Formats: sequence, C-alpha cells, structure tokens
Amino acid sequence: MDKKIYEDENRLISERRDKLQTIREKTNIPFPNNFKPDTRAADLQQDFLETSKADLESRSEKYIIAGRLIRNRGAFLELQDSSGKIQLYVNKDARAFVKTLDLGDIIGVEGRLFRSGKGDLYVDMSRFVMLTKALRPLPDKFHGLADQELRYRQRYVDLISNPEARNVFTIRSKLINYIRSFFNERNFMEVETPMLQTIPGGAVARPFITHHNALGIDMFMRIAPELFLKRLIVGGYDRVYEINRNFRNEGLSTRHNPEFTMLEFYQAYADYRDMMDLTEQLIKSSAENVLKKQKLTISLVGEDDSERDAIIDLSQPFTRMSVIESILKFNPTFDSEVLDDVTRINEYTKRLGIDVKPSWGLGKIQTEIFEKTVESKLIQPTFITMYPAEVSPLARRNDENPFVTDRFEFFVGGQEIANGFSELNDPEDQAQRFKDQVKEKELGDEEAMYFDDDYIRALEFGMPPTAGEGIGIDRLVMLFTNSTSIKDVILFPHMRPES
Repeated sequence: MDKKIYEDENRLISERRDKLQTIREKTNIPFPNNFKPDTRAADLQQDFLETSKADLESRSEKYIIAGRLIRNRGAFLELQDSSGKIQLYVNKDARAFVKTLDLGDIIGVEGRLFRSGKGDLYVDMSRFVMLTKALRPLPDKFHGLADQELRYRQRYVDLISNPEARNVFTIRSKLINYIRSFFNERNFMEVETPMLQTIPGGAVARPFITHHNALGIDMFMRIAPELFLKRLIVGGYDRVYEINRNFRNEGLSTRHNPEFTMLEFYQAYADYRDMMDLTEQLIKSSAENVLKKQKLTISLVGEDDSERDAIIDLSQPFTRMSVIESILKFNPTFDSEVLDDVTRINEYTKRLGIDVKPSWGLGKIQTEIFEKTVESKLIQPTFITMYPAEVSPLARRNDENPFVTDRFEFFVGGQEIANGFSELNDPEDQAQRFKDQVKEKELGDEEAMYFDDDYIRALEFGMPPTAGEGIGIDRLVMLFTNSTSIKDVILFPHMRPES
C-alpha cells in the first residue's frame, strides 16, 4: 500500500475510534441490539413506485428501516440495506446526529415517506439511532473496491461497495433454489452423504488427507458423493440428488477452486440419453426462471488474454456429438483411421506437443487430443458423448462398441459444466476397473481411484439400471453471470495467506 494512503487510512481510523469513545462515554450500550426494522429499501421503492408526490404527502404512515450509510449529500443521505438503497432527508432535528456519522456507519431510521422534486423517494428522519460505528473507511465511492485480489480477500467490503458483486451472489442463490425445486417437482429426494470418507471415490482426483484422532486413522475429504448416492439407489431410492461441497487437492485457476459446489443426481431405470434430456430441460428452465431470458452474453478470454463477447443461445436444441466426431470436426486434417490406431496416433500427439505416458492406452490419448484441440471451441451448448472406457472407470460400456462408454460431458462457453453417464452396475466389471485404477496409482498416478470393497459389495446386492450426473454449480453461475473467473462466483475463494 502507498505510504500516504496508509497514513491517511490510519488517521481516519483514529478519528473514528475517537468518535466511538465519545459514544461509549455517553451511553452504556454503544452497539445497541433492540432496533427492529419493519421494511426494506427495495420494498419501499417497489411498493410506492407509482405513488405521486402529492399522495405521499397526504399519508401519515411511518416506516422503520436500517442499513449502512453509503453517501452524504448534505441535505440527503443514502442508506443501503441488503435489498437496495433509499434516501434519507436530514431535517433540523437530525442535523446534530448526522454530524457524528461517517460513511459506513450502520444506523436505524423511522419516518414518513416523501418524494423529492427530482422524483426520488426518501424517508424523513423523525427518529434515528446509531447501531454500529464503522471504524474503517469505505473505498472511494466512485471506484469502489477496484483491486481484484482485495475484492476476493475482503469480500465483505466488495459486497458493500460493488452492486455487481452482490448481484452475482443473488443470482447464485436463486439458481440453487430453482435447481432444488426442479428436482423436487420430478420426485427426486434430496439427501446428504459423508464429507469425511475412509476411501475417496466417485471421481479421478487427488484428495485432501486429514486424521481422525478418535479412530486413529487417516481420512479423506470428499472428492465426489457418487459412490454413496449409488448405494442409495441400491437401497431402493429410485431418484436422489445432493447439492454438495467437494474438495480436490489440485491447482488453482480461473476455473478451479480446491473447494467447490456440485449438484449430483441419480435416476434408476434411466440411461445417459435421459440425463442429457433432463440436463437440457434444467439449463433452459433455469435461465428462463432465474434470468428471464434464453440468450446470454458471455466474455471469452483468448490465450493471449484478449476478450471477445459471444451470444449463447439456450433456446435452440443442444448439439450432440461423440468424442471422435468432435475431434474430426475441429481438426479437418485428421484421419479417423489414424485416431483409432494406437501405433499411428502419435503422429498427432507429437504435432500437438502432448507428452504421452507409457501407461496411456488409445482411449486416454484420444481424450488428451480432444481436451487439447476441442474443449475451448465448444462455445454453444454441446453434449460430447462416447468417452473411452479407459478414462471412464464408473461408466457403463456401450453395448455396440465396448471400447467406449455411455457417457457424456456438457460444454458451453468453452468449458465443461457437467459429466454424466449410464452407471456401471456389473460388480465384476466394476471390480476389474478398480483394479486397473489401482495399477495406475501404483505407477504414480496420484489421481487414480482406490479399490472400494464396500461399494463392490453394494453392487453385488444388485443396483437397477441407473444413470447419473454431476453439474458444477460454480461454473453454471459463471455462465449465468458472465464471470470469467470462478473466484468471482465463490464468496470466499481460496488464496495464499497474507504475509
């Protein structure tokens, strides 16, 4: 921080502490907790939107409101609560009180409603009380909290200063509420599964490790709830979902946070096509109900950090194509026969700079080519299907081509939003897949799965034909709010501690 800015801030804090000390000396309760507002700023603005100046002057009702002082214009103050803003009129009785205030203070006010000559609604301050003295000054009113890192570290100030930030998290809340209603209306049951697990399963990811003192064992933070949710399908619940926190000990980026929110849902007697249909319904209806529109404008960031806008049209049927079809579409010089030949496919991996590991089979190499050349180009809503079994250890093999699985990933805006598939309910096939994963782990793959004996035992009791899916809530919010970083849609993203 600039030395002068630091000194000015310290001076302002000192002045505010002096004011607080004066308040302490005048009252035994410097931070009162007995003021009860009966309305909100947004409600007043909406309820009296069409009420004329003359009509307001004829009314005698008084309203009680509380919030943070964010602007002082002399005769008028501006108060902000959780719903929005409203003006306060500083009459002669309130002038002495207002002189004790600083921007950021939280006050309670009671008074009648009027409309100014400019047409703005305001509360005439007939009763007023200091509720909380703010000891730190707010950011500059014209620029808000502009430093991006500070916005993440001091989200509380970001929310006070930046209406855009508040709007993002309002949309997030509405979206999650709508998702719950969507699944509840379709007879899915919301459940909860363990966040501390003895075996991390349900995804290919590196876990966080902790220790349980009473049991004397290491445990893992959940990387996915999948295997527990499918145990519930075995137990007889045909439709379940969970909005859950997952933890993956991986890198930080604009698309990855080590702690993130997922929606996972499972439906018995359904396949991956049903999941794609359900996902398309969910995305379209979420946009319509939360945003009231089907066309979204998003900013795309190129490899050179340049930005361009794109219109995402959710009203059209979502595209569906296989992994191989997508590679050939975006790489017209590629040959499908070469892509299917493990001895010749290196022609493409060398050209693309992909470092092929000795343990990789054809399916893994195809997937790497897809991720390298296709993913970022999938701007409009697209389902990519038929992932190789080698990279899909929990998905059911395709009946016609067992090299691939009945699996899809959903992409929009150049990033993956969802992953779903027809579930593997053959316990012997699943046991072999787990064994293959264990071999990968022994060869040094820290993200490979463990062998889960209890899950195999559950499958041996019989799981009906089932399909399931996981949707990244954070990335969906990024799409709905045109946010280019996952940190913009997580209230308190993980960052290195301040020195």
